[in-house]
Amino acid sequence: MTREDFETAVSEGLDLVPPDLAAQMDNVVVLVEDDAPADDPELLGLYEGVPLTERDHMWAAGALPDRITIFRNPTLAICDTREDVVEEVAVTVVHEIAHHFGIDDARLHELGWD
Repeated sequence: MTREDFETAVSEGLDLVPPDLAAQMDNVVVLVEDDAPADDPELLGLYEGVPLTERDHMWAAGALPDRITIFRNPTLAICDTREDVVEEVAVTVVHEIAHHFGIDDARLHELGWD
C-alpha cells in the first residue's frame, strides 16, 4: 500500500471514531510516519502530549497540539487487506485518543482495546 493510500485509509479509520469521542478531542493532530521508533519497531501508534486529566487552567497558553502518530510499516505488516488496515487504524486511533483522555494501557486492556 502506498503512503497516499495509507493516509486515505487513516482518514477512513478516523471516520470510524465515534463522533462524541472525536468532538471532545482538544488540540490534537493525527500524523502518519512510515516507521515506528527504533526502540519499539512494532509500535502501531503513539500519543505524545499532555492528557486532558493532567491539564490545568494555565496549560493552553501557547501549547503545541498533542500528536497521535500512526506508523505505516508496522500496521501494514500485520494487515492482509485494505479493510484490515482501516479497521486496525481505527482501533489504534481510539487507543491513542484514550491516552489523550488520560486512560492508561491497563484500563484499555480491561476494556478490551489491546
